[in-house]
Amino acid sequence: MLKILNDVRIVEQGTFITGPCCGMMLADLGADVIKVESAGNGDPYRSFKSGYYSAHFQAYNRNKRAIGLDLKCDEDREVFYDLIRNADVYIQNFRPGVASRIGADYDTLKQINPGLIYCSISGFGPDGPYSHRPVYDSVAQAVSGFLSVIIDPQDPRFMGPALADAITGLYAALGIAAALVEKARTGKGRLVEISMLEAMMHFAVEPFMGYFALGEVPVSSDRPRLAQAFMVPCRDGKLVAFHLSSLDKFWDALVEAAGCSHLASDPRFDIRTKRIDNYEELRGELAVVFRSRDRAEWLERFAGFDVPLAPVNTIPDVVEDPQAKHLGMIVPVTGRREGAEFSVRPPHRFDGECQNEVKAAPRIDEDGETIRSALRTKPGAWPPAQQDVEAIGQQRLAYPAE
Repeated sequence: MLKILNDVRIVEQGTFITGPCCGMMLADLGADVIKVESAGNGDPYRSFKSGYYSAHFQAYNRNKRAIGLDLKCDEDREVFYDLIRNADVYIQNFRPGVASRIGADYDTLKQINPGLIYCSISGFGPDGPYSHRPVYDSVAQAVSGFLSVIIDPQDPRFMGPALADAITGLYAALGIAAALVEKARTGKGRLVEISMLEAMMHFAVEPFMGYFALGEVPVSSDRPRLAQAFMVPCRDGKLVAFHLSSLDKFWDALVEAAGCSHLASDPRFDIRTKRIDNYEELRGELAVVFRSRDRAEWLERFAGFDVPLAPVNTIPDVVEDPQAKHLGMIVPVTGRREGAEFSVRPPHRFDGECQNEVKAAPRIDEDGETIRSALRTKPGAWPPAQQDVEAIGQQRLAYPAE
């Protein structure tokens, strides 16, 4: 496994997605992340469907160690503070006020470790009129304006995975990475704060700039219309997507490959500005054209043309996709006792190298005794991580079955 962030020590006290996603991004890059969970059932995302090892939990908690602690218990609180003393980063995504109640607020932890980078992730920020409102992914998408530029107003519905949660986690990891660079120069810690509202507004910066620059209220049809992006069904009901952008050569190649020269001469579509103005009409005409063949035939036909076109793949399709296979995107999960055998590797390459495996998400308190024992042996020291993957696998296989 790549160790770009080798020796970076992180205590993550995250639940659900934003905090765990942030921790996972850094763990994927080699940081040693110890996930602190409440003693007992742990992160609620463990039981999102059933049991205590849901696929959702596995997705955002790989490459980490785990310990269960009750911060209301003096002994467990001291274990937590021992971890903080030698950590580089602490991550939490509590609602405002919770960290203070359990003794994990910035002021308290800064006294323990002045060089700590403390990352606080919230829904609406640390203060303000919305700060204490409950926030989940859907709410953040809605209040940030993001939903308004992706949904069909005639048939509004949520789409896809938890975008606001994951995007906020990504932004938090970026902020931590920046603080780590600064700490390498100055030795000083930082309070890094980010909210889902702030992250999603920044993520939607393009439609905001359209509003500020043009005075127009952006809607969901703007980008596909301006970018000339289309998604149409073929004869077999399977979908293809293509993106013609601003270059006429893509439109010309599409017309030739699809054999629809009548559209090129249609006065509604003969120049790009007209194709933008008559986007819905053009989409309807292209749908008629593509219904004449099955998708496999269209893909074969377009293979020799310079058109940005692709099948709308299902997840199983992507697993078998030749380019995804060439890139080695699907990798084994090592040290697993249950759960998925494979996962998607981190997207980075460093000097041409990428990760070829990921470590299984930990079970509840899986590393608790090892961490406690290490702290008892060397008080105040960071518990060493087991770097050898085969040794990790042997250790887990030796655990008694439940």
